[in-house]
Amino acid sequence: MRTQVAIIGAGPAGLLLGRLLDLAGIANVIVERQTPEHVAGRIRAGVLEPGSVSVLEAAGVGARLAREGLVHDGVEIAFDADRLRIDFQDLAGGATTVYGQTEVTHDLMDARAASGSQSFYGAANVVLDGFDDTGPTVRFSQDGQAHGLQCDFIAGCDGYHGPSRASVPAGAIRHYERAYSLGWLGILVDQPPVSEELIYASHERGFALCSMRSPTRSRYYIQVQAGERVEDWSDEAFYDELRHRLPADAAAALQTGPSIEKSIAQLRSFVCEPLRFGRLFLVGDAAHIVPPTGAKGLNLAIRDAAELAAGLAAHYESGSDARLDGYSDRALHRIWAAERFSWWMTMLLHRFPDADSFARKIQRADFEQLLRSPDAQRLLASNYIGAFE
Repeated sequence: MRTQVAIIGAGPAGLLLGRLLDLAGIANVIVERQTPEHVAGRIRAGVLEPGSVSVLEAAGVGARLAREGLVHDGVEIAFDADRLRIDFQDLAGGATTVYGQTEVTHDLMDARAASGSQSFYGAANVVLDGFDDTGPTVRFSQDGQAHGLQCDFIAGCDGYHGPSRASVPAGAIRHYERAYSLGWLGILVDQPPVSEELIYASHERGFALCSMRSPTRSRYYIQVQAGERVEDWSDEAFYDELRHRLPADAAAALQTGPSIEKSIAQLRSFVCEPLRFGRLFLVGDAAHIVPPTGAKGLNLAIRDAAELAAGLAAHYESGSDARLDGYSDRALHRIWAAERFSWWMTMLLHRFPDADSFARKIQRADFEQLLRSPDAQRLLASNYIGAFE
């Protein structure tokens, strides 16, 4: 087989890149190791920055987002007994939109199916060859049949554990990583959220977050220690702990019910550099991981895909490779800004097992600076809505 761009991975980054390339008239094939049902069913992030919404609209997949997305003009931070609302519109001139990654994926998969562009799901034994030369090839098997896909470029959109980054020689790539000794236990429940906006809570018992996916579906999280298991937490135990950590009025408004999804996400920060290796480009979680505290993971993946699509369009339309050549540097500038913000939010709001009373006092001083300083609030708001450029 032959195509212009081979896309490894059918998550939001790969599907969006494929959609943008379709609109630019650039042939592309997606190779994904999981089934379509598995990809569509993954529960992930749900807060979109204004820039991400604009990209999805430009890709022609924003109609349902416009109808069903929940526009949020602010967010609340609770620290022990004190509370602060960060007004995005007033402080940064923007707003976020709550729309689950699952929904973004569904919209992109529908657009992919309508386009007629080829996708291989259930691909095994994926091998990337020749990307350091002019003839990249992706080899894989599907249902026991071997395939070879020749292409001009490869986009590695296959996540942290995929073959794309693993195919890069060790001496050509550098990894930066920090693991946190805690995780987020999250549940999805068909009950109205406790508030119209997200509530981040830092309590002596640990962090909690009240989020939502719709006016009738809530997403709640509590901090747990590394190594804890989902099976150790009943729904009732989760709700009891959540109430302890929330402000009193939010705890009173909590409506419980059987969880329809429950999982633990371990927190870590990860970046690799560079993001280009000859004709191979890394995109999304293949290139970076952020703690979910700053709501940046999906947004970074969307912006990576848009940046790479623009570079590939310039290559095929005008023969200019200036934008492709600058992809890694431009993406990493944005990635490191998001990593810093996500790290800062994580350090501000969580209780770490090895932290002493001094560390808690420093967290308190950080929060009080937010209470007193409009400039500090403005910086938080600008970072949260993704105004990094």
